Amino acid sequence: MILVTGSAGFIGSNFVLDWLAQSDETVINLDKLTYAGNLQNLASLKDDPRHIFVQGDIGDTELLPKLLAQHRPRAVVNFAAESHVDRSIHGPEDFIQTNIVGTFHLLEGVRSYWQSLPSPASGRGVGGEGVTQSDFRFLHVSTDEVYGSLTKDEPAFTETHRYEPNSPYSASKAASDHLVRAYHHTYGLPVLTTNCSNNYGPYHFPEKLIPLMIVNALAGKNLPVYGDGQQIRDWLYVKDHCSAIRCVLDKGKLGEVYNVGGWNEKANLDIVHIVCALLDELRPRPDGKSYREQITFVTDRPGHDRRYAIDARKIERELGWKPVETFETGIRKTVQWYLDNQDWVNNVLSGNYRQWVEKNYAART
Repeated sequence: MILVTGSAGFIGSNFVLDWLAQSDETVINLDKLTYAGNLQNLASLKDDPRHIFVQGDIGDTELLPKLLAQHRPRAVVNFAAESHVDRSIHGPEDFIQTNIVGTFHLLEGVRSYWQSLPSPASGRGVGGEGVTQSDFRFLHVSTDEVYGSLTKDEPAFTETHRYEPNSPYSASKAASDHLVRAYHHTYGLPVLTTNCSNNYGPYHFPEKLIPLMIVNALAGKNLPVYGDGQQIRDWLYVKDHCSAIRCVLDKGKLGEVYNVGGWNEKANLDIVHIVCALLDELRPRPDGKSYREQITFVTDRPGHDRRYAIDARKIERELGWKPVETFETGIRKTVQWYLDNQDWVNNVLSGNYRQWVEKNYAART
């Protein structure tokens, strides 16, 4: 049994779906269901006894110990985070509370639980799976944004790159990473950390670049591109990311950090052009024109990092993982998923996301 936090969000829900597609091991799903948490992502698991959903906060110091004591998981995988740079600029407090304070409370609850487990010398533990201290893992999912920004010709981020976060979001994630590291070195908590590049794929909330372009294009709206659109990111198909997390959880060395990337560096404007070309092919505009005509350049956001790039050689060398999807195969699957799941899109757009976009993007789009 494993406990997964933040697992009604984009990456977390994909991870739970992938996990249960490949394993009969039960997942305890803890999610606060803030505006980006969407149980519709997990609708296919509604009657699945292997999936136990609990609405709650990782910072709830009463709920978490009860869940851990009741279910006795062998691992905790932490996706719970506020995750959008733009929103962190407009309202950083939520990011500090969830990503730093929430992670602290989560670590404290997990540490107490882990210390209560029997040591291997004392025999198998009591409870559902007989978990001992040596069996347990805490896997913290983080981001490449903690490393800061790269120039065009600098080498990609390795696991030893200095932390240089440039937004409230990345600073809060950097702080949470440091807390996880500290709990390993101070208390011996068996932790693993992954730092991933930009994910894309099904169930991606439409405030991020790729789903926003798809949704706006189909709605006949402007496609807002920050600055000159030459900000470069490495792109990772979400299901590849899920497989990497499973690999690290299974084979990762305690206390280590593993960078997870897709080996797909592309400028934001190139991404928008690719999305437009796929939509031109798969869902042409009624007037026969290209969706590229809807592209609008808007004022760049403050502190916009110029380039991120992940060097994912360590996880391939030490654990044997590498991505399966190319960007070309992954982006086609992604665009087709949004075309095939308009009900999901419409339900998302009817909620708090729409209010937030109207408030913060109205002047730009």
